[in-house]
Amino acid sequence: MSDIKVLLADDHPVVREGLIAMLQSADGITVVGEAGSGEEAVVRAEALRPDVILLDLRMGGMDGVSATEHIVRRLPGSKVVIVTTYEDDTDILRAVEAGAAGYLLKGSSRAEMIGAVQSAARGDTVLTPSLAGKLFRARGAEPSPLSDRERDVLRLVGQGLTNAEIGGELFISEATVKTYLLRTFKKLGVSDRTAAVMTAMERGLLP
Repeated sequence: MSDIKVLLADDHPVVREGLIAMLQSADGITVVGEAGSGEEAVVRAEALRPDVILLDLRMGGMDGVSATEHIVRRLPGSKVVIVTTYEDDTDILRAVEAGAAGYLLKGSSRAEMIGAVQSAARGDTVLTPSLAGKLFRARGAEPSPLSDRERDVLRLVGQGLTNAEIGGELFISEATVKTYLLRTFKKLGVSDRTAAVMTAMERGLLP
């Protein structure tokens, strides 16, 4: 399989350099370009056609949300992930409504950042777990409730059980466990098991 092509946009050169070094060290990811403004990000995205674009939220001139709107409209095949230091509810909602595939904090670990790029490239939603509840509050809506069986599966995931072990505990097949997990990921707006457990606990959906 070909590498995931990434474009980085941030108005601070030092931040760009750090993110580039972080991503280039991962197998299967290639940083194909960088931009110092929203306007430049749009132009470079159209020229390079990257798989994933990491956009700073607040830059001089066109901000990350406006750049996201342009990119999503012109390049539906590219996934935009906002990377920022800000956790304001309104900004999160604006970014998601503009079509961003995710929202990460710059303090995210290397593993989280790389995982986010990989998830976005697959078409999954990427959201730092601590921001999930804020997004729902900003939307003024409660998250979709989990079914009893979905909670059972997630509770066992939290205990460290594998899908096969969970199936044995609940007397269902491993494939059925995977189906419940995929439904849970979608309801919680996450893309992996750990984030699902953390988010469900934060929202009081697990004991």
